Amino acid sequence: MLLYILFIIGFVFLIKGADMLVSGASSVAKRFNISDMVVGLTVVSFGTSLPELIINIMSSAQGQSELAIGNVFGSNVANLLLIIGITAVICPLPIKRNTILTEIPFSLIATLLVGFLANAVLFGDKTSLYISRVDGGILLFFFVLFMAYIYNIAKTNKDEIIEEDEGPMMSIPKSVLFMVLGGVGLFLGGKWVVDGAVSIAQSFGLSESFIGLTIVAIGTSLPELVTSAMAAYRRNIDIAIGNVIGSNIFNLLWILGISALINPLPFNVVSNSDIMVMIFASTLLIVVIPIGKKNTIDRWNGIFFLAIYVAYIVFLIQRG
Repeated sequence: MLLYILFIIGFVFLIKGADMLVSGASSVAKRFNISDMVVGLTVVSFGTSLPELIINIMSSAQGQSELAIGNVFGSNVANLLLIIGITAVICPLPIKRNTILTEIPFSLIATLLVGFLANAVLFGDKTSLYISRVDGGILLFFFVLFMAYIYNIAKTNKDEIIEEDEGPMMSIPKSVLFMVLGGVGLFLGGKWVVDGAVSIAQSFGLSESFIGLTIVAIGTSLPELVTSAMAAYRRNIDIAIGNVIGSNIFNLLWILGISALINPLPFNVVSNSDIMVMIFASTLLIVVIPIGKKNTIDRWNGIFFLAIYVAYIVFLIQRG
């Protein structure tokens, strides 16, 4: 019973810890005159992906590879279908040309890359699937390319500012305190969520992959959901959609890359169906946007995305 309580409290610690760390880091960045765009494209995306990172680092260190991979795949599917769906229902999402032509396709390429690397051993003489340390290095290399792209965008669009309701700027000591407390909250929350997830899977006879794809994935996607929903409510569409797409790229390249470097991740062939869902959702996003009025994801698209996500959850339940 204590593990279940800590499992729930762990999510609270993860979300609050990420929020405090982002607030502290953003305030420090402002103090050193770092532009809002750079802060928004790096610190905010980094912060909303921290729960996934902590979960995966701890899962990898403990040899819980199914939980680590399930968390990333489940979070990305939730981002593309659940979060974009809810956000579009709140407010139709007009998408910028740059996002359509570059960032969404980059997210799709990252998904295809993970799928290829996970199944690459089939082209050799080995039969077991896994994401090796070398594969992790390749994923991190592509993540560096993505960060270089962000840096270039920040340099060429200095006049574009991502506006966020951050409140008054904190002092340096308070910012550092927020960052330290946020880090502690993330560590404790991550440990409790991983331990609780494994315990739940064992007690109900469920696979770690199923728990990772559902409960843990939705829980670690809450920061993205809250950020995007509030941004849509305030009509700050760039943050709403950019947060989701950026988080997916972070998850696939940075988080999965670091996880594989810590401990090679055995890959279950069943997880290929989850990769196919991510590819389908990303492709659907690319197809839906041009069809909509003025490159917009409207409310009906949002409802459609939510229906697909419900169907995916039903599929996972049937798969077990």
